Amino acid sequence: MMKIRCIIFIAALAILTSCAELLTVVQSGAGAPLTEEEVIRGLKEALSTGARNSAGRLAAENGYFGDAAVKILLPDEAKVIVDNISKIPGGDQLIENVILRINRAAEDAAKDAAPIFVNSISQMTIKDAFNILKGTDNAATSYLRSTTWDSLYDLYKPKIRNSTEKEIAGNISTKDAWLALTGKWNSLASSVPGKLAGFKPVNTDLDDFLTSKALNGLFLKIETEELKIRREVSARVTPLLKRVFD
Repeated sequence: MMKIRCIIFIAALAILTSCAELLTVVQSGAGAPLTEEEVIRGLKEALSTGARNSAGRLAAENGYFGDAAVKILLPDEAKVIVDNISKIPGGDQLIENVILRINRAAEDAAKDAAPIFVNSISQMTIKDAFNILKGTDNAATSYLRSTTWDSLYDLYKPKIRNSTEKEIAGNISTKDAWLALTGKWNSLASSVPGKLAGFKPVNTDLDDFLTSKALNGLFLKIETEELKIRREVSARVTPLLKRVFD
């Protein structure tokens, strides 16, 4: 019984020590120490603000398409497809329309991203908060990426898929052309001459490639928002954010 009590005491001491360290990190020299609840609420506000602002901007018309940093383009391996279609009258416009549709699909998906972020943020623990507060400048973004990627992927991919399955020319869709091209390429890359030449197989799942590009763009924007909150006083839009990140 005595041994059990000692173990419980040590465990409780460890928890209290972690909480004390967390509060020490965010204490302001000029004001009263922040409570554990305030720290958690402050970090949740920061995450909510960054995610909401980022998703909102990308959900607007041309949120993806009009921003070179996150605009979703076809893979480099698709250059053969693009070059061939560009040779036919109006081909360049067809390719541009494909890229536009893909980006519009991502913009549409971004409109529904907020609930996924809210669910993740609501489940943040004291340990998560401690890691974010003492972590790198993109620690909050890393937390959201690790806890929301799969759900966001499931949200984005069907919308991206719909855009790639639409016909571009001659009853051929973007996906059809991509599968035909990559199928031939991967056969060559897997052959003995291909291996000797150093050819590497490419991902035949175009929707996966484009969805991942869209999500990377979303988290790039969230990381930018996080850096603003950490480094710029003007980005701390609530009194609590000002206290936690002072």
